Amino acid sequence: MFRSLYGRLAAVLMGVFVAVGGLMIVASQTMFEPERLQTVLEPNLLLELATYLIVGAVAFSLLAALIVFRFLTRRLRTLCESIEVFRDGGFSAPLQLAGNGGGDEIDMLAAVFAEMSERIVCQLEALAQVDARRRELLANVSHDLRTPLASMQGYLETLLLKDGSLTPEERRSYLQVATRHCERLGKLVRDLFELTRLEAHEIRPQPERFPLAELVQDVAQKFELQARKAGQHLVTEIAPEVPMVLADIGMIERVLENLIENAMRYTPAEGTIRVTLQADGGAAVRLGVSDTGKGIATNELANVFDRYYRVDRGEPGNAAHAGLGLAITRRIVELHAGTIRAESTPGQGTRFVVELPAAPAVSPG
Repeated sequence: MFRSLYGRLAAVLMGVFVAVGGLMIVASQTMFEPERLQTVLEPNLLLELATYLIVGAVAFSLLAALIVFRFLTRRLRTLCESIEVFRDGGFSAPLQLAGNGGGDEIDMLAAVFAEMSERIVCQLEALAQVDARRRELLANVSHDLRTPLASMQGYLETLLLKDGSLTPEERRSYLQVATRHCERLGKLVRDLFELTRLEAHEIRPQPERFPLAELVQDVAQKFELQARKAGQHLVTEIAPEVPMVLADIGMIERVLENLIENAMRYTPAEGTIRVTLQADGGAAVRLGVSDTGKGIATNELANVFDRYYRVDRGEPGNAAHAGLGLAITRRIVELHAGTIRAESTPGQGTRFVVELPAAPAVSPG
């Protein structure tokens, strides 16, 4: 009871009234002693003594009330000053208050304010990070949109200016370059919208049981001709008895396509893209896609999945891609409660490893 503010006030007031009552009783007993009774019975002196007694009791009560009021306002004033410092500091540092939730109501109020200040600081920091990412995103999008647009504009203007002097082969070459930039621009816009919808949770997986081994073979066949034209070797290695997965087929196919495209982009002619699939203890399935390119520096591996982060791996095709594919891949894997990581040895190549939970066994019957 006495840990609450109400209990403490009640105890103080009770003590004041007991002290005042005790003084009045002592004074009354002193006044009515036999040797003083004749003197006290004088009307003027009795009235004067009663007046002194009442004034003393009132003064003592006021003094006790002022002490209690001072005790209360001191802690409230300290709390108010701390809040003003927090406000004047731009809400940049949380409040450091001595109160805790185990005291009276003022201590509980201080603890609540301290917790609120920590949340406010964290939210403001999060908003600042979001704003910084937004600015970075706008800058990167502007750059990546401007490059193909400027190229298309340049080639189309050249076609208009030299329309009568270009040979059919030159005209076709200009149109092919403009078309490639147009396709690049369209892919960038599609990837950007897809990643935005994934991060906003507007796209939800539609899981179903299916054999991942068959999907790996189908996607590898899709890229086999493209790899052969680039002088690359696309190899698949699928272990026997790989368990089925419970996932969205379209999303997992997009993961495979992004990883294989990324590997082909950084694999030189006569290099090898290797796609592996194996069980990971029966509870998960491990998918690996590796290349034989120049690899990635160790200090850059942690950033390869960030939106718009470009790793300079020395290949000329690196500058033509915005870096959204791996960010989309990571988000899809996370939506399936899986993990993805990058492993690389500079000068030997890079390997991306995806681990997905295996589908639960279906009981017969």
